[in-house]
Amino acid sequence: MQYIDAKTLKQWLHSTQELAVLDVREHGQYGESHLFLATSSPFSRLEGEITRLVPRKDVKIVLYDDDGQDICLQAAKALDAIGYSNLFILDGGTKGWSDAGFTLFAGVNLPSKTFGELIEHHFQTPRITATALMEKIQSSEDVIILDGRPQNEFKKMSIPGATCCPNGELSYRIQSIVRNSNTPIVINCAGRTRSIIGAQTLINLGIRNPVFALENGTQGWYLEDFPLEHGKSHPYPQAKVDDQWLANIAALANRFQVPIISDAQFNEWAREMDRSLYLCDVRTAEEFKQKALPGAQHTPGGQLIQATDQFIGVRNARIVLYDSDGARAITVGSWLKQMGHDVAVLKDGIESKVSLPQIVGANLTGAHILTDSELVSAHADGNTLFLDLRSSMQYRKGHIPGAVWTIRPHLLKAIQGHKGPIVCIAEDHIVAQGAYAQLATNGQNPQIYLCKNNLFPEPLDIIATPMVPPDSECIDYLFFVHDRHDGNKEAARRYLEWETGLVAQLDEQEKNMFSIA
Repeated sequence: MQYIDAKTLKQWLHSTQELAVLDVREHGQYGESHLFLATSSPFSRLEGEITRLVPRKDVKIVLYDDDGQDICLQAAKALDAIGYSNLFILDGGTKGWSDAGFTLFAGVNLPSKTFGELIEHHFQTPRITATALMEKIQSSEDVIILDGRPQNEFKKMSIPGATCCPNGELSYRIQSIVRNSNTPIVINCAGRTRSIIGAQTLINLGIRNPVFALENGTQGWYLEDFPLEHGKSHPYPQAKVDDQWLANIAALANRFQVPIISDAQFNEWAREMDRSLYLCDVRTAEEFKQKALPGAQHTPGGQLIQATDQFIGVRNARIVLYDSDGARAITVGSWLKQMGHDVAVLKDGIESKVSLPQIVGANLTGAHILTDSELVSAHADGNTLFLDLRSSMQYRKGHIPGAVWTIRPHLLKAIQGHKGPIVCIAEDHIVAQGAYAQLATNGQNPQIYLCKNNLFPEPLDIIATPMVPPDSECIDYLFFVHDRHDGNKEAARRYLEWETGLVAQLDEQEKNMFSIA
């Protein structure tokens, strides 16, 4: 393992070379304080997600935690064991970074959210307050309200009368929504970023309607004591793209210099061993499930803009987008280009013949996966240690009696003194794989129970422990954004203040990474 200091890492971050900077702490720790350009890659999920985030095994990777010691070293050994060969550790971790005079940021998806604030400032994106929109609704004024978030977020809460149309789908579906070019269109999200990006997307595409971002989204609506709808769900609007609209999209590609590449060009890039290459399908989940290109990652377009760091782990990598006709891919590409990414669109889209190696997911080879009846029997024998690896909040809501909540960084401590069988309870294969690998390295051979939808077999009594584990141990949970959508107005205000204050925290190098035009 090689250690590097903070000043060296800062230079690497702003060079043109490929680099992955991985925060291997758990999600809650990451969200409280991290490097602006870091990718969250929790140790508990590391092996199951690394090939999706970092496909090239010889790319330069810098790992960090709080101090550059225990978890970093374990993570480095785990990556080395699966073939990653160019590993560095940030000396002193986040403390070393801060001691060198560099800023640590709270929150998640920092580059994307900061980008949204910069876009609003640069383009002076029109906005409308919650009060002004409510007046339009109450006066029965003709207005189209579009929610730029995916269905699962829309279902949790939405503006009355809004239609769910994620930002990545706007260019593909807006023509089927708009009947009159004089009708105002309002784009909202839960906070600010997707409201701004959605509104500016339609403006950039040359739509004739007046377009506005709803200031502060559903949180701003709630802060004005206006009612929100809950549990609402409906299909996305129909697709409609005519020749004139395709011409508008082509103009967008030209304006932001988004390359449209052939299969031959893609294949040439795929043969280059010194560059990382991502193949991203920006269509809906249903379309991706029906047909996708081999080796592609599903990256729904609006979310790829909103949370780029959740899909792309290597800075300065090549990103190739595709869809069915170019409308969505070009629109998403225009934003990624302004975010400073090397992006292109596949000319033949879903009809292309290109491929990449399949993304390797979680591997539980050698582990015994318990059935429901086997879990019940193991619980009855009294000798088995049950380690509940689901999220701390799910454990609080309900777990089987005697099960101990833990997480991969604390696994070895959790099994100290236990000589009998071990059963690991997990929500998914990725967490189960991480725990299995950790215990196997320690000479253990745990059994695995995959708790689908957090439901246990009926014969087992389930108990709730609202304060166990205590907050101080819930390193997987980000309290920073806690309650802002669940009736806590002060949490909503703090979040909006954080979001609008992001740009002021940037240094000049961080500001210059964007290419807004």
